[in-house]
Amino acid sequence: MESSYILPLQELVSTIDFRYIEDVITPEEVIVFLRETKPTRSDRIQYLLANGYPAYTTQIGWLGYSDETIRALCRKYIAAGFKAFKMKVGQDLKNDIKRCKMVREEIGWDNQFMIDANQTWNVQTAIEWVKSLKDFKPLWIEEPTSPDDVLGHAKIAAALREHSIGVATGEMCCNRVMFKQFMQANALEFCQIDSARIGGVNEILSVYLMAKKLNVKVCPHAGGVGLCEMVQHLQMWDFCSVSCTMEERMIEFVDQQHDQFVSPATINEKACYVTPRDPGYSIELKKEAITQFEYPHGTEWNRMFDQGIFKREHY
Repeated sequence: MESSYILPLQELVSTIDFRYIEDVITPEEVIVFLRETKPTRSDRIQYLLANGYPAYTTQIGWLGYSDETIRALCRKYIAAGFKAFKMKVGQDLKNDIKRCKMVREEIGWDNQFMIDANQTWNVQTAIEWVKSLKDFKPLWIEEPTSPDDVLGHAKIAAALREHSIGVATGEMCCNRVMFKQFMQANALEFCQIDSARIGGVNEILSVYLMAKKLNVKVCPHAGGVGLCEMVQHLQMWDFCSVSCTMEERMIEFVDQQHDQFVSPATINEKACYVTPRDPGYSIELKKEAITQFEYPHGTEWNRMFDQGIFKREHY
C-alpha cells in the first residue's frame, strides 16, 4: 500500500530546488507532509469539484473612483456572491477614512475587508496610517512599504498584530529565499505568491511548503491577465495536498480579459473559482486573441498605428 504512492511523492519533491531553504524545510519533511495528507486528499478534491475555491475582488475600490462608483460596485459584487473585498489606500488619509467607512456601510461587518497600499509608505508612516484605519477591521494591509524590506515589514507586522491586522505581501517577491526570510522574520501573515514573478511552478511549490511549515497563509496575487488562470491550480493543489484548509485563504479575482483564453478562470454564484477540468495551466490564448494583440503586428497595434496613437517607427 505504502509503495503505491511513495515514488510519485519522491518524483514531485525531486522537482523542487531546496538549496538555500533547507534551514527551513527539507525534502524528507515534505515527503512526510504529503504522505500525511494523501489518505484524505480525494475528499478535498471532491469538495473543490462541488464548491470551488473562495475568491475576493479588488474591483470595488480603485483610487480615483467616485463615491457613487464605489457604492455601486460594492452592491454589484455582493449580488455576485462575494464575501471579501479589497480597496486601495495611501494617497490621502482623510479620504481613506471616508472611503473605508463607505465600503463597510455597503458590505457590512460579516464580510472580509482588506486594504492595499501598493508600496507607498515608509515603515513608520505605514504603522501610523493603518492604525488610523483599524476601526474598519481590515483583515490585512497589503504591500505597506518597499517589497524588498523584510525587516521593515517585520516591524509593521509587529505593530499591527495587537490590532488583529495582518501584513500581506509577495506579489513582487522574486525568489524563494526572499520568501523564506519574510516568513522567518514573521514579516507577513498572508503570503501573496505571483505565478509569473518567480522561477516557475517548481519554485512556487517550495514557497507553499515553507508556508505550511511556518504556519503562513497563502493568498495568491491574481490581478493581471492570465494570473487568475494560473494561480487557481496552485491554490487548489495547496488545499488538496499541503495546507488542507481554506481558513483565511482566498484567491484574488478580476473579471476582465478572461474571454481571451481557451479555458478561462470562472467563478460560480457564491464567488468561488470553479475547479478547472481541462488539462494544463489554463493560459492557452485563443488564436484570435493572438491575431489581434500580438506585438507589434497584431490588428489592434495596426489600428493604433493608423490612428496615430503610437508611431510605427518607434516599435
